[in-house]
Amino acid sequence: MHTTDELNERFAIPGVVSFDDDTGLTRARVTTSACTAEIYLQGAHLAAWQPLQQQPVLFLSKRSFFRPGKAIHGGIPIIFPWFGARAATPESPRTDGPSHGFARIEPWQLDFAALVGDDLHLSFSLAPTDLSRSLGFEAFRVAYQLTLGRALHLRLTVANDGDTPLHVGEAFHTYLHVGDVERARIQGLEGAEYLDKTEDFRRRRQVEPVLTLHGETDRLYLDTAAPITIEDPVLHRRMTVTKKNSNNTVVWNPWATLAASLSDMEPDGWRRMVCIETANAAANALVLRPREAHVMETTIAVEELA
Repeated sequence: MHTTDELNERFAIPGVVSFDDDTGLTRARVTTSACTAEIYLQGAHLAAWQPLQQQPVLFLSKRSFFRPGKAIHGGIPIIFPWFGARAATPESPRTDGPSHGFARIEPWQLDFAALVGDDLHLSFSLAPTDLSRSLGFEAFRVAYQLTLGRALHLRLTVANDGDTPLHVGEAFHTYLHVGDVERARIQGLEGAEYLDKTEDFRRRRQVEPVLTLHGETDRLYLDTAAPITIEDPVLHRRMTVTKKNSNNTVVWNPWATLAASLSDMEPDGWRRMVCIETANAAANALVLRPREAHVMETTIAVEELA
């Protein structure tokens, strides 16, 4: 991995992107004519993105851990190669390993940085590490491309370099910043079936055209590819999440009781966030054949409410 000095020498763009060590983690700080952003090389973790003349779009807990090997709470963690707790699969009986996989706690390599018009393009990669090998993941590659501008575009490519099938769960675990989660209106999931973790994964169907949250919510929507909009009357804006090659949408908020048990979440943080996650998980997880690759994409755009 590159040192901070090497990163600045190879990839810094004066006035646009630079690198420093923030509380022990290497960080890229971005300022363009269209947005500001912060990305940590651990997890290739986008911690902040704020288009010009907008409030921050991503929620980041003020109590997040910024230490090697600890997941950052907020922003957009990359979930790979399993979602939630690891479960046995036809390809492997193993159930050990960190929650949501190892990608979000491992250092990624920065491969490319360039400014094109108002957009900054960054590319990261993850290859097998000591941790991944110890968990049985020895033959994979992941490429992650971000386009940071007035909109945010993310592209995750997973390749199976091995000779046997590779079972993969993946997600952009996106924490969106809202003014008051109880007043946010989520649209785009009407008619979709979901697994409700708060009810022992009971299968339900959403009948409401607009979803509003009034308690702990943890839903894995199945076989859904529709765009999701979040209307925020407090911050007077609409956020739209579109995606490609993703068959799950996750909606999550821990609410007050669960949030109080999280050491890296401030007591009222739950009120200012809602997770709308682009994913392939559970029954929609991927099985990549040898030498096969898969691309998952998402775009987040923000506009003022009329």
